[in-house]
Amino acid sequence: MDGTVLVADDDRTIRTVLTQALTRAGCKVHATSSLVTLMRWVEEGKGDLVISDVIMPDGNGLEALPKIAQERPGLPVIVISAQNTIMTAIQAAEAEAFDYLPKPFDLPDLMKRAARALEVKRRANPAPSTAKAPVQPKEDLPLVGRTPAMQALYRLVARVMNTDLPVLITGESGTGKSLIARAIHDFSDRRTLPFVVVSAADLQTMEGPATVISKAKNGSILFDEVGDVDEEAQARIVRMLDSFTDNAPRIMATSQANLSAKMESGAFRQDLFYRLGGVTINVPSLRERVDDIPLLAEHFLGRAERDGLSPRRFSPEALDLVRAYSWPGNVRQLENTIRRLVVTAPEEEITRTETEAVLGNQPAMEPLKGGGEGEQLTSSVAKHLRRYFDLHGGMLPPPGLYQRILREVEAPLIEIALDAVGGNQAKCADLLGINRNTLRKKITDLDIQVTRRRKLM
Repeated sequence: MDGTVLVADDDRTIRTVLTQALTRAGCKVHATSSLVTLMRWVEEGKGDLVISDVIMPDGNGLEALPKIAQERPGLPVIVISAQNTIMTAIQAAEAEAFDYLPKPFDLPDLMKRAARALEVKRRANPAPSTAKAPVQPKEDLPLVGRTPAMQALYRLVARVMNTDLPVLITGESGTGKSLIARAIHDFSDRRTLPFVVVSAADLQTMEGPATVISKAKNGSILFDEVGDVDEEAQARIVRMLDSFTDNAPRIMATSQANLSAKMESGAFRQDLFYRLGGVTINVPSLRERVDDIPLLAEHFLGRAERDGLSPRRFSPEALDLVRAYSWPGNVRQLENTIRRLVVTAPEEEITRTETEAVLGNQPAMEPLKGGGEGEQLTSSVAKHLRRYFDLHGGMLPPPGLYQRILREVEAPLIEIALDAVGGNQAKCADLLGINRNTLRKKITDLDIQVTRRRKLM
């Protein structure tokens, strides 16, 4: 890696770590805790790359990006921030930052991005007269998270929001799919135009699509839970999309159903699937980003207080319980549960006992949508086994099928069970209903890697 890097961060440890790593990689480094100093260096023509924090003692790194672009067109800027919300990623993209990374960041990852930034010449910025006004959120979006899964989602949203590509947003019920769609619209070039949500009922008549287009104008259309739309309505959507001209509205769709599986089974049109899937954004469940649960809990407690309810906080034991719960209803269920606790808790601190009482009345897990009506595990396995036999073209599979199939099912079952209990083999053996020594032997025989961590549920 070659070049001069300007580092601006008020955290001395981060400045030291970045200076040492970049110097070892072959770069010259100028580090400062002051945004004023950074801007002076930029104006003096120093630096081939800027790595800057957002919140500095004497200013905001995001607000400095247009000034840097004006002074030094083509100078790449990597934004690092402890403000782990979708707004930071979107504002960084709006200001045309080269890249955005949340704190705490992975140093090797940052080094790779820095190397890429030094190699790639940034495209010229538009003239100041065409610059966009800063985007302000229209609502208090609970799109909060610092986990890698959410940060990747933020960056993807920021990249696609000003394109014309259709967007398919997938995820379980309650993960916030519609909020993602709304954010893409509200922070895009179409933000002043209509945002129209279309349900299956809106497409029941022949005039439905024309009415939708009339309402949307050149804004955005969201087909909510498009997997629930019947075949006749699917055909209307296809005809509507085929009629679009250059000034067509932006198309988005959400689905908690597996559209690919529905397409294979003939329940979803192939031509519609490919028209909707320009970019697919998968919104992770709370079980996949358990470290974000305390952040979300704090967010919802603050929202309840702003709504006029009494201030509340979780005891450490209660928060541990909230963090360990499976949350089948995801963010929506978490918000409703916290609001109920805010209302019912007699004291400012919400106790573990009060939390247990509320969670005890809720389901531990609910079935996921996507399969056929009433589809059970047995029928799903049977379908895959029939396909396995069919793939042999009338010939029989190789001998030893029974043990081979059992092994292929046994390995993922044990891996998933171990993951669910955080790598605790005693709990895993109890969960599976087998002897602990038997489990240890199977882990060895199947070459399963065991990682101990805090359990997810």
